[in-house]
Amino acid sequence: MYVSVTGIKPKGLMGWLRFLVYNFSASKVAKKADGLLVSEFSSRNSFLHTFTVWKSKNDMLAYRSSPAHLNAMKKLSKIGSGKIYGYETNETPSWEDAYYEWCEKAREY
Repeated sequence: MYVSVTGIKPKGLMGWLRFLVYNFSASKVAKKADGLLVSEFSSRNSFLHTFTVWKSKNDMLAYRSSPAHLNAMKKLSKIGSGKIYGYETNETPSWEDAYYEWCEKAREY
């Protein structure tokens, strides 16, 4: 399995609104993507988070190349700044465990 945790710190109210708009489109596509096992969203410490678990890294990479996700990434500078962390595992982690990994190991993008 492959786990991906992202955190975006929005630029004010407009950043929040943009995130919601682009996240809605991207998450609709993700929910239909091959290999998606878990898809959750959360807000912590001024970051908006996505937490996804995929059957494989290749499944995640295929989704990452989708037009909806690419469009959202093109708008990132208007939304805010962020960090990402992905890793392989043999079992589905809890959101808490994945968040801890993100806090410890995420890189800026």
